[in-house]
Amino acid sequence: MERKITYFLKKWKTDLIRKPLLLYGSRQIGKTYAALCFGKNYYRSTIYIDTSHNKALLDLFKKERSIDKLVLAFSEMTGVEFYQDETLLIFDNVEEMDIIKGIKLFGFDRNPYHVLAITSRLEMLTRFKGEEFQYKMMSEMDFEEYLVAMDEMEIAKQIREAYIKKKSNAQHAKTMDLFMDYLLTGGYPEAVAAKMEEASYGEINAIQQKIFEVYKGELTREKNLIDVPRGLEVIYSIPEQLRKENKKFQYGLIGFGHRAKEYESIIQSLVKRQLIYRSYKIRQVKSPLSSCKEVDHFKLYFPDDGTLSQLLHLSKKSFLEEESLKETLYENHIAKTLVEAGYSLYYYQSNGKAEVNFVIQNRQGQVIPIEIATRSNSKAKSLSVFMKKYITQEAIRVTENNFAVKKGVRYLPPYAFFCMKDL
Repeated sequence: MERKITYFLKKWKTDLIRKPLLLYGSRQIGKTYAALCFGKNYYRSTIYIDTSHNKALLDLFKKERSIDKLVLAFSEMTGVEFYQDETLLIFDNVEEMDIIKGIKLFGFDRNPYHVLAITSRLEMLTRFKGEEFQYKMMSEMDFEEYLVAMDEMEIAKQIREAYIKKKSNAQHAKTMDLFMDYLLTGGYPEAVAAKMEEASYGEINAIQQKIFEVYKGELTREKNLIDVPRGLEVIYSIPEQLRKENKKFQYGLIGFGHRAKEYESIIQSLVKRQLIYRSYKIRQVKSPLSSCKEVDHFKLYFPDDGTLSQLLHLSKKSFLEEESLKETLYENHIAKTLVEAGYSLYYYQSNGKAEVNFVIQNRQGQVIPIEIATRSNSKAKSLSVFMKKYITQEAIRVTENNFAVKKGVRYLPPYAFFCMKDL
């Protein structure tokens, strides 16, 4: 399966000031597979080293500081011949600081070595930081990658063309149907591969459950053991939180008498490790938006739509019949897509009842409100209220209809949000 990360890696390979690249992201999203495919397709050889519990590698980094001698040792260690400027060095499962210090040796000066380190320990990134590295986040497959995998590249092209030119998509109905399948499948490569083989939803659900067990297993890394069951309580409550009319996270839904101070630590940890995403409430709009956030009022989302679908026990039939479920899935999808595009999440709620699902700020400082208006919420007027109160150059309303522009508002179908990465 072709992944977008390849385009970034190709640019990195030819960068005149190329430094070791730290590729980070959650488990099971295809980081190692993408790196190995890149090495196979764009290098003469690939030296792959799993750093997990690798005492020989640790000892080597501790005693040797010459990168030329290190490369020779890596070649001997793996039995793979090294070619200057034509060999990719991959260090997988990077966690140990001594390993990181060793890899950083390749980033002090320009050299002919192409070094790629992979980690899922997102909570360690602040410790890994340094000018010796370049950094790139990788996420699960987005809808565009899913379409390519399903041999629907033409549909993907039409979405981009419709988004850029602000015109309708001639295959809108088919695209909505494919998007529904994506929401139920999710973006984990193993689930997408099963969908490519025309697996049933039952078979895909079994894969999702297996992936979710690994996802939950990340909680065992918590230093405070009491946070492990609390983390599970938070995760399992998210589907119910998002199905409410008021989707603000409420501790009472976890259980009677549960309080914020008991859960804030684990919620912060889950967000930091990108196991969940958080959107903060704002009541006013000024730059930067972060100065307006109310830390005690927030919503939580999943990084993968398939995870939410699995926890909601969705079928294609229930998805089609229950409008509220659609809105829940659309909102989660937009949230996770915006985060992966580099945006911080905020939602607007006035002192009255007006609420805008998302408010983002792009690199130019432009504030863009985004309102979801499904059939169950077709009379939503919060966006108009927001636009009158805060003069905005662009606003987006998400509907199940085709692309359109009306009264200064861009109407986007929910499947088009991968295009937001280009803003």
